[in-house]
Amino acid sequence: MLRIPVLLTLFLSLILSANAQSRGGGGKPPSGGGVPTNPGMSPGLSTPDAMPRPFFLSGKVMVDDGTLLTDSALIQSNCKGRIRTEGRTDSKGHFSFEINSLKQDGSAGGYQAIDASQPGAGPSQADNGFGQTGFGAGSLRDYWRDCELQAVLPGFTSQVIEMAAHAPDIGTTDVGTIVLHRQVQVQGFTISATSARAPAKARKEYEKGHELAQKEKWDPALVSFQKAVELYPEYAIAWLEMGRVQVRKGDLVAARQSFHQSLVADSKLVSPYQELAQLALRDKQWQEVVDNTDALLKLNPVNFPQDWFLNAAGNFNLQRLDAAEKSARRGLELDGQHQIPKLEYLLGAILAQKNDYAGALEHLHNYLRLAPHAADAETAQKQAEEIERLSSKTTADK
Repeated sequence: MLRIPVLLTLFLSLILSANAQSRGGGGKPPSGGGVPTNPGMSPGLSTPDAMPRPFFLSGKVMVDDGTLLTDSALIQSNCKGRIRTEGRTDSKGHFSFEINSLKQDGSAGGYQAIDASQPGAGPSQADNGFGQTGFGAGSLRDYWRDCELQAVLPGFTSQVIEMAAHAPDIGTTDVGTIVLHRQVQVQGFTISATSARAPAKARKEYEKGHELAQKEKWDPALVSFQKAVELYPEYAIAWLEMGRVQVRKGDLVAARQSFHQSLVADSKLVSPYQELAQLALRDKQWQEVVDNTDALLKLNPVNFPQDWFLNAAGNFNLQRLDAAEKSARRGLELDGQHQIPKLEYLLGAILAQKNDYAGALEHLHNYLRLAPHAADAETAQKQAEEIERLSSKTTADK
């Protein structure tokens, strides 16, 4: 029987990255630079006609039942089917991002978005996908008239804001409030109902700790979170953030205790299960990985393909191949934008273990197509070649 090695360290980095996109956490949040800067922009532009002209879009995100937004929601634009992450909300649900356009003079094109709701955040440096045609002030407004804005938060569906009524102009355009609605089939969320009952002093300590964690000031952040839970022991989100800070400080025993306390305070908060699963993954405690992701996916089976991946990896390493295959396929169903190509690699490994060589090759080739420059692409290619050899040998022996 052929065994395809699963590169656990790469899986871990992938899941940490994927979770960071789906939830807030201790430390600096990621930039909202889903709309990157133009790679052809000259750093020496200095003339008034070539200087960026600032456009700002701002607004607020709230839940329809008034639950406090204790987790950051992503703000995405959809412009004629082109979906981009523009930024994310701050601790009070507000968002703001800047779009800079350049005068169309043949020297620059596209535009860049800066997440103004996050201190120090800046644009990405990747290809902007718009070519070199450029946007002047008028053409940028025309472009945005065909766009929609929505918020993305696991467990919720979002109201869509039509930008035709809010076409940006120089200055700030307030698009109003984007309302989130709970998904009927979901019981678990990344925001906690206990936050609304937090006393003012506890809430103040939590917000202080959150701000300090964003600045990577782990020791004072930990002190503030500890004060928050002392004042209000049911403060699930404060226990969660305290655990994340303890992970940053390397105190994993205390972090586990904090994550468990978060679940005691609010058993429907899914983020502690994610954190506990990641800690178990570090130690290759596969049964713990499966137990925590099972609990999470029972609460929310529709928003976390990265946790279906973890569940599949845990079952694979426990040699529960049927359960692993089921979870990997479910993850692929949910990962419509192929943000987790390792799901293809893992399913290929599972099918190879089950001697389904044709299926294994299909998914390994899918992985190589989706992630041709991945660190393990060469290994995956060699494995695909070995499976082809075994498949041919099996066919010849029949």
